[in-house]
Amino acid sequence: MDSDTFWSALALVLVIEGLLPFLSPGSWRRGFNQLMQLRDGQLRFFGLCSIVLGLFLLWLLG
Repeated sequence: MDSDTFWSALALVLVIEGLLPFLSPGSWRRGFNQLMQLRDGQLRFFGLCSIVLGLFLLWLLG
């Protein structure tokens, strides 16, 4: 993977992460407040699921 691919992927993550707060800030705020109510273990579980899903998608595409 060259550096252009890395920076392109990072830019795409930022675009996707910014879509919901831009399009629907109220919904994003409510969802973020719900996330703040979760325990650390629950957040870690969702983080782990996200990592595994991302790695699986990279594996499929590679």
